[in-house]
Amino acid sequence: MSADTDLVAIAVCGLDELPTVGAAKADIYGQPMAIVRTEDGEVYAIDDICSHQNVSLSEGELDGCRLECWLHGSRFDVRTGDALNLPATEPVATFPVTIEDGVVYVSVPAALIPESE
Repeated sequence: MSADTDLVAIAVCGLDELPTVGAAKADIYGQPMAIVRTEDGEVYAIDDICSHQNVSLSEGELDGCRLECWLHGSRFDVRTGDALNLPATEPVATFPVTIEDGVVYVSVPAALIPESE
């Protein structure tokens, strides 16, 4: 694995800071992400910007594992990032999530982290 694809787990928030069901916006070194907790308690991280337009997905409604863009109604599967309906046709990035001792960690490419960190 090259340095560009190495992942580093970053503490993002406490699990108790997330909505019981829904999305919250996080910014990890300039990468906007939607941190999503589903009805079954699973937590996912996806790119927060809709692939159709520059709109925050974390402001949308969650239905099961589908997060809806509030502007034009495109839905994205939070497990895979896949665009499920028009007008979006491109997926959004997903990021691995782990929870340890009540803290949500998102694994991001090491290239996102400034050299001074």
